Amino acid sequence: MRSAVLDTNVYIDFWERGLHAETVRAIHVAFVVRHAAVVLSELRRGARTQQARWTVESLYRLATEVWEPNGDDWWDAGKLVRDIGDQQGWDPHKRREFQNDALLALTARRRGALVITSNRSDFDLLERRIGVRVKVL
Repeated sequence: MRSAVLDTNVYIDFWERGLHAETVRAIHVAFVVRHAAVVLSELRRGARTQQARWTVESLYRLATEVWEPNGDDWWDAGKLVRDIGDQQGWDPHKRREFQNDALLALTARRRGALVITSNRSDFDLLERRIGVRVKVL
């Protein structure tokens, strides 16, 4: 069965705003959803309330497999951030933010997985540059 990873913004949109409910259900039917270490870390970093912490910790406990970037992914992410950041004229803050997107995309590409995101701008750049498969909600 095909694999997919959900970007951080999809979880946040779903949990905080109730968005994408039907799409998320359809994704879970059509794909084996894997969890990315980058996404879990971003979710944990942003979990400011007790309820949010409980939700993220539950997601982590339920994750049967957590996909992590390997050394090559980190190496390639550095080049992507530098090259795309230079082309786009990004400041250091945007480059740091984009690094996690690059790591997620590289990890998903290596595993042959689809990235599900609502971040069209960054993942359009990554899709064109590295050929990762992306579905934008």
